[in-house]
Amino acid sequence: MRGCLLGGWLVLMAGAGWAQDQSANPDANQAAIQTGLAARGTPVSLHGTIRNAATGDALPMVLVRIEGDADAGALTDGAGHFEIPDVPAGPVILRLTKPGFHDRPYAAEEAGAQADGPAHSVLVAPEMPELEFGLTPASVIHGHIDLLSGDPAEAIPVNLLKQVVRYGRLIWAQVSQTKTNGDGAYRFAGLRDGVYAVFTEPVMDNDASVNPVAAGSAAHVARHGYPSVFYPDAREFAGAGRIRLGIGQQVEANLSLSLEPFHMVTAKVYLPNGQPYDDKAGTSDVLFGPEPIIAAVLDAGGHSMAYRAQYDGATHSVQATLPDGSYELMALANPAGRSRNQKQQAGFTEVTVAGRAVGNLRIPLSPLPSWPIRVSIERTRPEPAQTSSSTGGLETKVAVIALNTGEAPEANTSGESVAEPAGLDLLEMNANVPGTNWIHTQVGDRALCMGSFSAAGLNLAREPLVMSLGTSPPPIDLVLRDDCGKLQLELPASLSTFVPGEEPFYTVYVVPDFDSTEDMRPLTMHPSSGQTLELEGLTPGSYHVYTFMSPVHLEYRNPAVLAALPNSGQAVTLSPGSMATLVLEVPGP
Repeated sequence: MRGCLLGGWLVLMAGAGWAQDQSANPDANQAAIQTGLAARGTPVSLHGTIRNAATGDALPMVLVRIEGDADAGALTDGAGHFEIPDVPAGPVILRLTKPGFHDRPYAAEEAGAQADGPAHSVLVAPEMPELEFGLTPASVIHGHIDLLSGDPAEAIPVNLLKQVVRYGRLIWAQVSQTKTNGDGAYRFAGLRDGVYAVFTEPVMDNDASVNPVAAGSAAHVARHGYPSVFYPDAREFAGAGRIRLGIGQQVEANLSLSLEPFHMVTAKVYLPNGQPYDDKAGTSDVLFGPEPIIAAVLDAGGHSMAYRAQYDGATHSVQATLPDGSYELMALANPAGRSRNQKQQAGFTEVTVAGRAVGNLRIPLSPLPSWPIRVSIERTRPEPAQTSSSTGGLETKVAVIALNTGEAPEANTSGESVAEPAGLDLLEMNANVPGTNWIHTQVGDRALCMGSFSAAGLNLAREPLVMSLGTSPPPIDLVLRDDCGKLQLELPASLSTFVPGEEPFYTVYVVPDFDSTEDMRPLTMHPSSGQTLELEGLTPGSYHVYTFMSPVHLEYRNPAVLAALPNSGQAVTLSPGSMATLVLEVPGP
């Protein structure tokens, strides 16, 4: 498996409260709105209690703020109680803030979505009940870095990784970075519970530059530095300790770094025709002038590492300064403004550093293969006439995303590659994510849904796709269908009215019982957004619908996770071209 070379999409799907959602179905909200308007003008006292969600203890000094009104807010007292007087009747949005505590999260967990999620929708009315909220104590990972040389461990870069859910699967992503202080201490605060890993970046002794370009005899002079280490004491991610962080827990993760010699590694880059790569003269493969080489250091398993590499145009070589160990050097020729006939070229070479500089290596470039995806539509009815909403290219109908299956995180990327249009009925996936990849689809045309997705007979909904250099891509066929089902979700009648107080907030996942490449994004429902929610473009078949009382990061592609849920979900079957209705079974508080 190779390191990822291209970042991809981040998809955040979370409810944003009454203010954003109420316009989606104004008729369904009319009764609730009229209730508030009838009493508007009558000031109401908004009051309640906020507790530690983990212990039940009262929380003092929580800022309770009415969104959109800078003057409307209060701090909780020693008993966790707050009161905001003279609040006009009607719907308001409350935000709760206390250092060291979290409100509820977003339903989709991405590396960039670690902050607090949807605010609280509250209907203020004369019959106002006592409000009850809970905040979750944040967790902390802290530690001390000890340099065995006796030098002060100041300004050592420390990175934090976390397991997050993307497209229904667990992946690793970098979520934070810090540096040690003058005492060698570091701290990651404000964390949610989960599984983490910590590692340091390499630092050279008395020199901030890790990989200077060297020439002549300088290339053979060993320099000294502190290697990249994963807690507790591993050089590669495969040996990293998993830090399982509970709610409000503090974990200490100390590391010791030894001063070691770093040796220069150089590898010349060659074109597929055997000629040295010349970034100044240009070649027949590069039509737009001199182009750079992007270089990287990978571990023995092909995962990106913290060591930096760079290309030296004077010697046409990739160079890196590395401690003892086994690595791969990667080179990517990335022509600027390349057309579809100008393929990216990449190459790799293995290297073992053992107490001395390593030279005379070769990195032969090969064109990165493109993986054509033929797209067809199985039609059971006449093709609709084109309208302004139905025009557009193939990319408006379906998106295809390759997500690397490797456990190790990809450096500075999300490990994704997105297929691009290559013809009237053709998408093209560049092999920017070499290795084993899960294929995900997102159908943008709601008149269509997923049929099948296969590569030379391999069902890509069940098996990952292996993408590698020098491999001829198999025929890949994506079939869409137009006999899609619809599903109308309904809140129970007892919950269809937005009553005074905080309205309930439900996260809903509609998960197919059959293998599918299509992503099932988390949905949100609450009374102020309407009693019903209609979903279109669903592949006919059987599904289970899971409803939660709060935002949830659901690993819905993992059968073991689904089987362990406290509720088994509601079964529903969608027939071709028809609609089914399901009244949600809402869990209790």
